[in-house]
Amino acid sequence: MAVTLWCEGGAMMIKRYALYFAPAEAGLWQAGSDWLGWDAATGRPTGQPAIAGLAAATAAPRKYGFHATLKAPFRLAEGVTPRDLHTALAALAGQLAPVPLPGLAVTRLGRFLALCPQPQPAALTRLAAEVVTAFEPFRAPLSAAEIARRQPDRLSPRQAELLHAFGYPYVFEEFRFHLSLTGDLAPEALAGFEPLAQAFFAPHLARPVQIDRLCLFGEDEGGRFHLLAAQALSG
Repeated sequence: MAVTLWCEGGAMMIKRYALYFAPAEAGLWQAGSDWLGWDAATGRPTGQPAIAGLAAATAAPRKYGFHATLKAPFRLAEGVTPRDLHTALAALAGQLAPVPLPGLAVTRLGRFLALCPQPQPAALTRLAAEVVTAFEPFRAPLSAAEIARRQPDRLSPRQAELLHAFGYPYVFEEFRFHLSLTGDLAPEALAGFEPLAQAFFAPHLARPVQIDRLCLFGEDEGGRFHLLAAQALSG
């Protein structure tokens, strides 16, 4: 069941929630939002760069906004309210310490491009595991259709186990922190967009990044995600 929230633009129906990292640093956030063509903080499209084929290449990640997944989208469990999520968000953020990253790099992950730390600090993997575990009581079980969309036959046995236990196959030791830049692309398209992404994000790649906040996102009935709340990590 979708939950109605009141925001600046009026009523918004939220059907799923997620815990993400979204950069607080304005330059990186704006660059990522512009690249994707959607600003999840304002709930509005942005002016994408005039790069041939970029709108199609970013169609899949656009609806989620610029983010790194910590707890994948989930429906609320029976009896859980949005207020419960906000309370848990504040409580957990107060227990977790920020994780510094020396920088990010444009990286090929299978068939898509993303910004990733090289290497991924163990502290970041542990932080993500804390988020997954802490918010598990708020998640409704996956439906058969939701499980099927994850194509469990293409997952490893461990990933399939995690999917059924936590609603997402890429958690704990399978977790890879990434801010998605494209959807799945053919090899030639991937090769074409990689240098374009490197050039576009170049001013931001060498700068240190702080994983310093935990963000609650919500999916509206049109399938677009919005930044609903953010709490600084202060543990």
